Amino acid sequence: MSEKNRQGKRSARERLREQREREKHSERRVRTVKVGGIAVVALAAATGLGVVAAGRGGDSASGASAEPVVVGRADAPATLTVYEDFRCPACGQFEETFRDTVHDLTEDGSLRVEYHLVSIIDGNVGGNGSKYAANAAACARDADRFPEYHDTLFANQPAETDDAFGDKTRLLDLASEVDGLDTAAFRTCVQDGEHDSWVSRSNAAFTSSDFNATPTVLLNGEDIYGSSEPLTPDSLRSRVEDLAAAS
Repeated sequence: MSEKNRQGKRSARERLREQREREKHSERRVRTVKVGGIAVVALAAATGLGVVAAGRGGDSASGASAEPVVVGRADAPATLTVYEDFRCPACGQFEETFRDTVHDLTEDGSLRVEYHLVSIIDGNVGGNGSKYAANAAACARDADRFPEYHDTLFANQPAETDDAFGDKTRLLDLASEVDGLDTAAFRTCVQDGEHDSWVSRSNAAFTSSDFNATPTVLLNGEDIYGSSEPLTPDSLRSRVEDLAAAS
């Protein structure tokens, strides 16, 4: 990786860290909440709790027609299921907080992650950034660079009302921060929207499910992010270690 790219990544991380600190000091946490199939923005005190409508149930949003992007070993004792939108501020907050822990656990073989990419914010505030970014992430999966590009998108996440990811040139530019991703095949995949129909199916499955907010995070089918006990990197690691020990 070039020094320029390393500097760019550090700058992106610093900008994101500053943004998260501002959000923390504002004592508000924003989650995108789905009500009757429509995404709305809800606010809650910054206690680790999200605003979630009643009736969240099992993983009814998954299916062969919109299978998730999977990272980690198939035989991992724990499976983390994540529903997220690349324009969702709370999803960015989740990624910033848990990214390193999730990477550590997938790399040591104890955790498998299933990413369901949705585009509810496009419908809420307008634009195409959620859909185009999700398609680009699927293109990165095709190139075996999904985790790196996924993290790069969140590290460079624009404000929720800024449809910067609706510009495919921006998505292609960010590929230069991931070694080996900026290829002709990736560019064609992004420009042609090769996985747009998959993104639409994934989003439709989510909006018709019992899940009501992004991010939705399940561990072996149990909702662990919208519960009364705030999830932390340490508690996530402990839960996964317990599942591994019991397997």
